[in-house]
Amino acid sequence: MFDIRKIQENVLFTAVKNESNEEVATQITDNQGEDNPTWVKNTMARLDEAFDASTVKKIRMNCQCGYGMDEKLAFVKELMSLSSSLEELGNHEKAKSAGLSFSNGALFLMFPFCPCPMLADVKKLESKTWCQCTTGYSKVLFENAFGCAVDVELLKSIKAGDDICLMKITPLGELKF
Repeated sequence: MFDIRKIQENVLFTAVKNESNEEVATQITDNQGEDNPTWVKNTMARLDEAFDASTVKKIRMNCQCGYGMDEKLAFVKELMSLSSSLEELGNHEKAKSAGLSFSNGALFLMFPFCPCPMLADVKKLESKTWCQCTTGYSKVLFENAFGCAVDVELLKSIKAGDDICLMKITPLGELKF
């Protein structure tokens, strides 16, 4: 069975270890039998205390689980095959129905709900730290689809108190439609 908690514990441990060492990774990811909401909140507090903001973002972006990636990649590639530019892609009816839009040279991805199964029982997060894994997921997805580096910026998070989840996806190279 798909155990998102175990996956998140493992990827977070590895990401923290890659930025520090095994001892720090163990201290941050130690779950002490906590339920998911408590573990998420406590782990993110320990992560925020141990590292500066840019390192925290890097760590969390490396924690994306990859769940459903092949299906989403096929969808974005299909949109690309139906488009001749990023603007056309973002304005395509299929893209809009999936939460994509185009504005000022960038693609935006919006969710009217929190898509993270780990946060299903979390009422509110103290920061957007946990949500940075979705920027990592989106970075991998769009870099694979576009064939170039992309910058992904988390603008809004429902679990951090915003009305929607919103990311800005900016290609850093030339796209081939």
